[in-house]
Amino acid sequence: MNVIKPALHHATMRTSHLDEMLAWYGQVVGARVTFRNEHAAWTSNDAANHRVAFLAVPGLSDDPEKVGHNGLHHLAFEYGSFDDLMSSYKRLADEGVSPSFCLDHGMTVSLYYRDPEANYVELQCDCFGDWKRSREWMENSADFAANPIGTFFDPAKVFEAHRSGADFDALHRAMRAGEHLPERIPNIGLPE
Repeated sequence: MNVIKPALHHATMRTSHLDEMLAWYGQVVGARVTFRNEHAAWTSNDAANHRVAFLAVPGLSDDPEKVGHNGLHHLAFEYGSFDDLMSSYKRLADEGVSPSFCLDHGMTVSLYYRDPEANYVELQCDCFGDWKRSREWMENSADFAANPIGTFFDPAKVFEAHRSGADFDALHRAMRAGEHLPERIPNIGLPE
């Protein structure tokens, strides 16, 4: 029997900081509230009825040991181009929102931001512009097999190189080779 493969529609998070979460997701990914009541909100940043929802029922609290517990690490949102990713980086930086860490995964370039409850949101672009080629690279690349997490990079350095006219393919190779490393390697939200 063939598996009918549904598309991922939305994610729902528990929160004790509903107003902060709604404001943050609105600022970072353009999510707008499609419905809200006292204990929940549904948001979308496209034509769907909702993409990220929040349950804010009484009794929820922050988890000071979240990094060491099972659960969601991040949600990912994809831009259609590296230009769009860099434009979003600049907009958010100008608004005082900085990524927690940035990785060139080989098949994607990714900026990871931390929401008000210490969940990460990945903003990414595909490096191939073609899902088939991107998937084949991930499945068959010795480079990816040797380094599946990716190479850290300093987004300000990469933004400046991009703004100065660096070709994406050359910039991508330089990032993957570690030529734009940050001053210190950040924690990626996992136990050390």
